[in-house]
Amino acid sequence: QLHFVESGGGLVQPGGSMRLSCAASGFSLNKNAVGWFRQAPGKEREGVGCISSRGSRANFADSVKGRFTIARDNAKNTVYLQMNSLKPEDAAIYYCAAEPRASGCLVYSSDYDKWGQGTQVTVSS
Repeated sequence: QLHFVESGGGLVQPGGSMRLSCAASGFSLNKNAVGWFRQAPGKEREGVGCISSRGSRANFADSVKGRFTIARDNAKNTVYLQMNSLKPEDAAIYYCAAEPRASGCLVYSSDYDKWGQGTQVTVSS
């Protein structure tokens, strides 16, 4: 069962920007931290970043720190991943996931239990 619908992926040139959206379906995001993950062909899935349930705290993997930001709009039940200064190595399928957590968030938590179908991001000239 898919709990999110991700959108916003596509083709972008190196150095460009892209914003992904992640709309929750069938449940409220209010008491969940939300993480973003990605998986490139032949590689394991990796955590990209996360945002706490109220949006007061966000954490990022070193590989994207300073380039990616995460925001959420609980009224719209949606979380966003803004990606700037994209590099070819950022190309992957991007997923969002929710973890029941009252405060804070962990990029590498194993407790994310609601996932979306993913959206493809291609970075190429």
